[in-house]
Amino acid sequence: MTITNETKIGVLTAIAITILILGFSFLRGDDLFSGSNKFYAVYKSVDGLAVSKPVLVNGFQIGRISKMKLLPDGRTIVELKIDRQYNVPSNTLAKLVSTDLLGSKAIVFAYGNSNTYAQDNDTLHADIEGGLAESLQPIQMKAENLISKLDSSLASINKILNPNFQKNVDRSFLSIANSLQTLEGTTKKIDALIGSQTDHINGILANTEVVSSNLKTSSAHITGITENFDKVSNDVANANIKQTLDNANKAMADLQATISKINANQGNLGLLLNDNKLYNNLNNASKHLDSLFIDIKAHPKHYVSFSVFGGKKQ
Repeated sequence: MTITNETKIGVLTAIAITILILGFSFLRGDDLFSGSNKFYAVYKSVDGLAVSKPVLVNGFQIGRISKMKLLPDGRTIVELKIDRQYNVPSNTLAKLVSTDLLGSKAIVFAYGNSNTYAQDNDTLHADIEGGLAESLQPIQMKAENLISKLDSSLASINKILNPNFQKNVDRSFLSIANSLQTLEGTTKKIDALIGSQTDHINGILANTEVVSSNLKTSSAHITGITENFDKVSNDVANANIKQTLDNANKAMADLQATISKINANQGNLGLLLNDNKLYNNLNNASKHLDSLFIDIKAHPKHYVSFSVFGGKKQ
């Protein structure tokens, strides 16, 4: 039996169409040769997610995204086709995560601990994980600040590379070199001066050593003087100085009170010192007594009469 060219062309065309359909279905996420379960997850935003993106568990692909549909409330429902050989716990969380820095997304299953498994056409809990771009925002800000500081540093370097600045730097280095030369000359002079005065310096050091030795020898004597001073200080502290001072103060107070009484004409001594009448009376009495003594001396018989032989008194 002879196969015509038209038949061959028709068969090849059918095979090509079949391969094309199968390839298109595979790219859409449809698996035509193996059974799969359909699960659904609803997300507020699906930026970077597309049909045929993988569904992963710990990095291992267990299915693909087959459909995406926008709901009236603005959310998106995503259909997931999972190979039937993989059991999915009913409390599994379907996370929408970033897979690279370009913002590509995938669905990652975080298996739950439930003993029951999700059934075909069940809706899983959905969650959106922060993307790598959001995680890198703090690093981006730090990088921008670093670039800004680097720009300022480059501007400062450009100023330093200015010819006028270089001239000033050259002058500064020349001044430093001159200063170092002057310092070197001064150092040499100091070395020469110290060399010429070595004997004198040695004598000063020897005298210092002698003084130190004398101080060491005199330390015992100084210690004795200190002990004696401490003893005298203790004796003074132990003496009843307070009582002595109190007695002196009391005596001074009594003396002051006596003088006050004398000045106030109290007592004989006060009257004697301050009363002129008493003084005049005493003075007159003294004069009369003196006249009496003179008269007794001149005329003793007027005052005393006696007889040796017992004569009769007159």
